[in-house]
Amino acid sequence: MQFSEQWLRTFVDPQLNSTELGHLLTMAGLEVEEAEPAAPAFKGVVVARIVEADKHPNADKLKLCKVDAGTGELLQIVCGAPNAAAGMKVPCAVVGAVLPGDFEIKKAKLRGVESFGMLCSARELGLSEDHGGLYALPEDAPVGGDIRDYLGLDDTLFTIKLTPNRADCLSLTGVAREVAAITATALQQTVIEPVAPAFDGRREIVLDAPVACPRYCGRILRGVNAKALTPEWMARRLVRSGVRSISALVDITNYVMLELGQPLHAFDNTKLQGAIHVRMPRAGEQVLLLNEQTVTPDADTLLIADESRALALAGIMGGEDSGITLETSDVFLESAFFAPDAIAGRARSYGFGSDASHRFERGVDPELARAAIERATRLVIEICGGEAGPVVEAQVPEALPVRKPVRLRPARARRILGVTLGDDAMLGLLQRVHLDVARDGNDLLVTPPSWRFDIEIEEDLVEELARLHGYDNIPAVAPQGSLMMLPSSEHSRPVWALRHLLAARGYQEVVNFAFVEEAWERDFCANENPIRLANPIASQLSVMRSSLIPGLVGTLATNRKRQIDRVRVFEVARVFERKADGEPVRGFHQVMNIAGLAAGPVLPEQWGERSRNVDFYDVKGDLEALFAPRQLALSPLSHPALHPGRAAAVKLDGHSIGVIGELHPVWVQRYDLGTAPVVFEVALDAALAARMPAYAEISRMPAVRRDLALVIAVDVPVERVLEVLREVAPAVVREISLFDVYHGKGIDPDKKSLAFRVSMQDTQRTLEDAEVEAAIAVLVKQAETVLGGRLRGTGG
Repeated sequence: MQFSEQWLRTFVDPQLNSTELGHLLTMAGLEVEEAEPAAPAFKGVVVARIVEADKHPNADKLKLCKVDAGTGELLQIVCGAPNAAAGMKVPCAVVGAVLPGDFEIKKAKLRGVESFGMLCSARELGLSEDHGGLYALPEDAPVGGDIRDYLGLDDTLFTIKLTPNRADCLSLTGVAREVAAITATALQQTVIEPVAPAFDGRREIVLDAPVACPRYCGRILRGVNAKALTPEWMARRLVRSGVRSISALVDITNYVMLELGQPLHAFDNTKLQGAIHVRMPRAGEQVLLLNEQTVTPDADTLLIADESRALALAGIMGGEDSGITLETSDVFLESAFFAPDAIAGRARSYGFGSDASHRFERGVDPELARAAIERATRLVIEICGGEAGPVVEAQVPEALPVRKPVRLRPARARRILGVTLGDDAMLGLLQRVHLDVARDGNDLLVTPPSWRFDIEIEEDLVEELARLHGYDNIPAVAPQGSLMMLPSSEHSRPVWALRHLLAARGYQEVVNFAFVEEAWERDFCANENPIRLANPIASQLSVMRSSLIPGLVGTLATNRKRQIDRVRVFEVARVFERKADGEPVRGFHQVMNIAGLAAGPVLPEQWGERSRNVDFYDVKGDLEALFAPRQLALSPLSHPALHPGRAAAVKLDGHSIGVIGELHPVWVQRYDLGTAPVVFEVALDAALAARMPAYAEISRMPAVRRDLALVIAVDVPVERVLEVLREVAPAVVREISLFDVYHGKGIDPDKKSLAFRVSMQDTQRTLEDAEVEAAIAVLVKQAETVLGGRLRGTGG
């Protein structure tokens, strides 16, 4: 909701500047989204009267004006505005004035004639986009007066963001009540005096749907001049509230809505037939609305109708056929209370909204209808003339909302707020917002006024006390408690250590939804029976994930669409699996995994390294770093998400803990990934486990290294060879590592040559050649016996 600060201060004028007032509103729960000046900065512009407006002697489109700017002598000003005419009052920027954009007005010569100032349009002053001519001022504008003072331009336009439960603040009166209560400043409410009827013309009102509309007021006004001009003060307040000035009758209904919070509607009385009915629609009934949209109302949409046809969507929008025009002289003015449930969502279902529906669906004061119609009547007669008939009111009292007392326990309120507020202080604060408070023993019984829909339970009153006392006055006390220092086991690592390790290797953490597309489960996990959600947040997020890999692939696809080629991401999260039929309790497992994905170049583009795409071994190195110093074992694997022949099962201490591999080419093509990424996913528990450090003496003796080349069948994995050699390695053998693989000349096609470096060392003495040769012989014999290999050669 937008409103003018100057208009607000006619109701309540606290000793606060605009910034302080905006902060106060926000802290009161009426969040200020914007606070903009009503007009840009300028100076030196005064009200002036054009005394003469003659044709420029040297230009057809210019006029030579004599202007009275209140200086005691007439100013000669050259003007190009087509509407410049003698007798007009307009804004005049005298010499030395500064217009918006720091445009300074100086003495000038235009087509050979001197000009001592500038007559201004609304656009030149930054008041609107209208630049079709000079800004015509009313006759009562004081010549020589500062235009900023006359138009009230030193104003701030506040836009507040209200929560749906505070519909009572969708009006200047409502906002003023809040400001007055919080600042303890006097509130000057609009004085509404009933207009005595001048004739007995009336229209019967029938409430056919009393639950949806328990109160409806109507009044006939006749002899109205619909062509009357809207007063400048009213038009100014409307425009600064974000409402366009249309015509006097429409402006008056909008003005009362903004002032009091009660939407009204005006019908052309001559277009109505018989009684007014508030009812539900008949089958096939249609309404042509003021927005030129023809709608067929749903069965639960409330209508305003006469004896012959539907006139309007109640509380939403009026109809074109019964609307007022500039030729209207007899008006039927309505003011009603519509139940929020009868209006909520209806406007949106027809594809539009209105200020009236915005208020009615949140709740309008049920006691306001009669006062609002009296206020509007008074304004119509003052501005448009005419006379009023009696107010006809139809109501069903038992269907009107009832504000029930709410019990407040002061002791509990103090405990919740953490503030020592006495019972009397609480009573005073609540009474400041017009709540009826009575004592009942140690408790307070609080009855809300008719406009406070939001107070129904004790917690609402506690919140009210917090607002009125001031959130800034509630101390921020740090929580205190006795905390035990929990033991930190050396057998495990914290999760953050894994996150930091992967981040240090260039990965970025992502957090994906635990619910995924069913196609992802089928493609990447071969899961034809995923865990389905009963109530998914979106149709494409209908199942629970059983792997983190699909989510990482989705992240990669999103980055590819944004032309990001190099991607390194990881995720630590749960996956969901069905329990096996044989398990004691049926249901689901929730397992924590850690997964990573790498795609694109190994390194960012640079001059020092040739570009190449990440491969299996790059990611294998990252995974091994994640588990170091523990050793991982890899074995061939067939996995639905991974490339055949470029995938492996990850094992730790003989147990399978996850997978690693390049994404299957089918999915790379289907999901438009470009180059194939490499992924891994392992159990988080395995990654968190840590080996206890063990002391080992560092030898001072020299180490001996021998290279051992073995010819082995091509289908024997290196991991198997290392496992066999380590089983029989003597104690002096410290390390066996592979450094070369050879296929080619001199090696049978079904064989491969594996070159190992064997490091040997003793902590007490230097090894002799015989010991070294004996150790190598043991290794060679083991390879020959177990693996069917043979020695290709040795070196030292």
